[in-house]
Order: sequence, then C-alpha cells, then structure tokens
Amino acid sequence: MQNILEAIQSGNATSEDFASLELPESYRAAFVKKDEVDMFEGLTAKEKDPRKSLHVDEVPLPELGPGEAFVAVMASAINYNTVWTSIFEPVSTFGFLERYGRNSELTKRHDLPYHVVGSDLAGVVLKTGPGVTKWKPGDRVVAHCLSVELEGPDGHNDTMLDTEQRIWGFETNFGGLADVAMVKANQLMPKPEHLTWEEAASPGLVNCTAYRQLVSKNGGDMKQGDNVLIWGASGGLGGFATQYALNGGATPVCVVSNEEKAQIARSMGAELIINRSEEGYKFWNDEGTEQDPREWKRFGARIRELTGGEDIDIVFEHPGRETFGASVFVTRKGGTITTCASTSGYMHEYDNRYLWMNLKRIISSHFANYRESWEANRLIAKGKIHPTLSRTYTLDEVGQASLDVHQNAHQGKVGVLCLAPEEGQGVLDHEMRAQHETAINRFRGV
Repeated sequence: MQNILEAIQSGNATSEDFASLELPESYRAAFVKKDEVDMFEGLTAKEKDPRKSLHVDEVPLPELGPGEAFVAVMASAINYNTVWTSIFEPVSTFGFLERYGRNSELTKRHDLPYHVVGSDLAGVVLKTGPGVTKWKPGDRVVAHCLSVELEGPDGHNDTMLDTEQRIWGFETNFGGLADVAMVKANQLMPKPEHLTWEEAASPGLVNCTAYRQLVSKNGGDMKQGDNVLIWGASGGLGGFATQYALNGGATPVCVVSNEEKAQIARSMGAELIINRSEEGYKFWNDEGTEQDPREWKRFGARIRELTGGEDIDIVFEHPGRETFGASVFVTRKGGTITTCASTSGYMHEYDNRYLWMNLKRIISSHFANYRESWEANRLIAKGKIHPTLSRTYTLDEVGQASLDVHQNAHQGKVGVLCLAPEEGQGVLDHEMRAQHETAINRFRGV
C-alpha cells in the first residue's frame, strides 16, 4: 500500500504508472463479524456500542469482476447505515450478503463471514475490470453508493427501481471504510478538485439522497418560492437540504435542536429557524404510545408565524416516527411529504384525515440514481453546494466516529481518513478553493 500512496502523493504518476502497480493480497478495512451478530442481545439500541463491533484489520483483496473497479481510498465518511450495520439493527446485514451471494458465482464473493462497511469514498482508481472504458487507473474519483445489475427491465427508467438495486457497503461487501474498495464502474464520478480528500468523500450518500428527495422529479420536485420544512437542518442530510432550498429559490424552515445548530443554519443563509429545545414541542406522551394533536397545531402556528401565514409546501422527512404525524399535519393542502429514513423509528403514525381530505402526498425517496448523483456531485464541483464535514477521524478510530453519529454527538458529516496520512491533502484547484473557503469550513469547529 505504501507504493500506492507514494504514487498518489507524487502528483506526477501517469495512468500507466498506476496500472503497473502491484496490488496487495490484503488490505486494511473496517468490518463487522458474522459470529458477533448477537453480541448486543438484551441491550437497547442506544446502549449498543459500535466501538465493540467494528474491527479494523487486514482482509483479502477480492477478485475483480467485469464492470468493476478497485479504488485506493484516501478518505471515507460515516453514515447512519454504517451505524445500523455496527449495531445489527434493524436486521443483520449478513442476510443481505447471503441473498446477494445466491445470485451468481460472481456475487458469491460478497457472502463472507465479515462485512467491510462504508458507503462513501474519495480516492484513485487502481484497476478496472473487463468492459470498463470510461475510467482508467490514476483517475481521481468519488463514488456514489448505488449498486445495480440492470439485467431486468424495471430499472431502465429509473435505476433505483432495479430489482437488484442495493446500497454499496451496506447491502454489498467491500465498502469504502478501507484502504481499498471495490465498486461498480458506474458508481464513479470525478472528484471535486477544490476539496481535500476527506471533504470530497463526505457529501456522497447524503448529498445525493437530499438531491433526489428534494430537487428531483422523483422526489419533491422543489420549485422557487416553496416553503420547505427541514428536520435536522444542520445535520448530514438536513445541511444539504437547506443548501438546496436556498440555492433553488425556496424558503427553508429549519428545525434544529439547539442554538449552536441554529447558528449553523443561519450561517448557510437560512432565516426561519425553529429551535425544538427552546420551544419545547412534545409530539408524543412520555410512554411513546400516543401523539398530542395540540402540539401539531402549536407547531403549525409557529410555522405560519415565521412564513407570514403560509403553510409548508414540502416536508423533508427523515426522523420518522417521532415527527411524522406533525409533518403530515403541517403540510399545506396538496403539499408533499418526502421521506427517506426513519432514524427515530420505522412504525410511523399519522392522522390520515389530514392526508386524504387535503390531497397531500407522501413520497418515498431512497438514495438516488446515477444521473441524480452525477448532478449532485456536479453542483459540489461547481461550488454551488458545499460539504458539511465537521470532524475527521482515522480509520483506526472508526468505532468512535460511528458512536458519535449513533449518539447524535456530531454536526454535518463525520469523515474518516483511510490511506490519507493527514487532513488537508488532495486539493488541485487552490484558486477555486479560496473563493469558497468559508463555506467549506462552515461545519468545522462546532
């Protein structure tokens, strides 16, 4: 791996130089073990500690198949799916790997007693498999996490509808929290060259998810002037949703949990802020068995106070159970609730009268197709949207990085250095970086 790192850092290695590099038989990776899936039995989700289940050690380099690529990973990032994998909730991801492994001789590579995790990366292509023509060794890339087979007709209008659609590093093996990752070539996109490795790695999953959920016609189809309610507006997803709303001429109504997070939202240009802690909204009783519609109404009244009497056009939903009833209630007649996750619980409850009688729509949104991901990455590369990186750990500290996200003790995205020996490396376009330095560093130090 040292020869690979030296070639990347030299700045003058050619594609031929990278193609001639000898690949290692094994590489360092973060993974969970199949024989430990019951290690947290009897504990609540919050009591489960990713530091105990995530291991960092050498694993064998897999065989490279057609249409695939090996990437030297300079940096990656933590997403909630890595947290879910590490605490084996809501299910063990080894079930995903087993099912994928039954598809073919080639997919059997993924069904292993360990699962290399991670759904983000920034790095350099090392080798491509048969049939790959767009990418070559030495290309500086980021990767989106959509893995598709596209052998059936279902995914050819929207690849997210492919019957064999999976999230790389969560429902497949050989993810990005490692020194080497194996991806399909159609996951690759050009690295934004005004960003460091860790900055470029951090938008990936959440940026593409936010783009589809809010901007794309497959999601909220946001237009100028829309009032957009954004839960967790300073978080990994919400930080991008807030930027997309502002960038697209909409008005974000940002829900945050403390003043520190409110300041981040304001620094992005948001003006309408709801601090849940200060205003004390309590949508559920203490037992968590019944919602209080009076609190929905109080929440809706506060929104109207901020917007000058207008209701919400689009709700950017991802907390799930805790907030979904309120989200449905406060949406305007004919408005849209888009949902991409359920971090507070999967069993949503809402009063359907407010949905059907007012012709509201609930739209499910799951990651993004290649075109949506490309557009989201293009906006990063053009300096229209900026990363939300707040803190970076080393790969050996991946358990602590995941614990931060699990306990919501973070802002924006948490990065992880893999091959990169330190932060701040990988920038080629220094002039463009200087134009956006403040925005790039907005989430740091908070």
